[in-house]
Amino acid sequence: MTTSTNGQNRIPVWVKALDPLSQFGLVHTLRQRPEISLINDTDMTALLPGLSGMSGLSGLSGLPGPTPSGDERTTPPVVALIAIDSLDAGAVQVLRAATQRGCRRTVLIGSTIDDDALMTAVELGVSGVLRRTEATADRIVHLVQAAAAGDGSLPPDLLGRLLGQVSRMQRQVLAPRGLSHTGLSDRETQVLRLVADGKDTQEIARELSYSERTVKNVLHDVTSRLQLKNRSHAVAYALREGLI
Repeated sequence: MTTSTNGQNRIPVWVKALDPLSQFGLVHTLRQRPEISLINDTDMTALLPGLSGMSGLSGLSGLPGPTPSGDERTTPPVVALIAIDSLDAGAVQVLRAATQRGCRRTVLIGSTIDDDALMTAVELGVSGVLRRTEATADRIVHLVQAAAAGDGSLPPDLLGRLLGQVSRMQRQVLAPRGLSHTGLSDRETQVLRLVADGKDTQEIARELSYSERTVKNVLHDVTSRLQLKNRSHAVAYALREGLI
């Protein structure tokens, strides 16, 4: 979602840093960019109830962006740009508030990003990460643009570390339990694929050498766990999410 100013599309961005100097610097930098439309704290308070007054946020208004007018007042920001030193409890609180209460995309600028912080950021919905030492104006704008387009953006070494952690999780945690990163076991995936092929319970049981009761239990477990209505809904969900 973008706003239009003088015929030019601009990405709405809400900036939040946990120190006033970083807040001032980021807002001052982005205010100069024609690609960006800043959303200030007053508008974000209305869009994200409960955000103001949170621990670690008081006194961080910094240099607010221009107040939107007209229809822009009701337009939620596409990207939340969060600047931190490390992913401590205060930073996690800000990220959780932003991702759970309306911000559709969240990107992170950080000084220290270790493996645990990287995984936590991903779990909290962060789609892009940039080191503070590499945060030039152009790179920040690129980070925001990638997030607004629905793309992820990580430095190559962080991407490698993230993939390594995902691989270890698969080997050490999921595989021993018969699960994959899709959240479905091999058996659940097999059953859903056959349902998608139009086979009934009896045919699935015969093909997989299961009892019909087992097939029904598998489908019941999937629909209950994913809060789906029936087997058709389960198949539609799995196809839409790329699980099968």
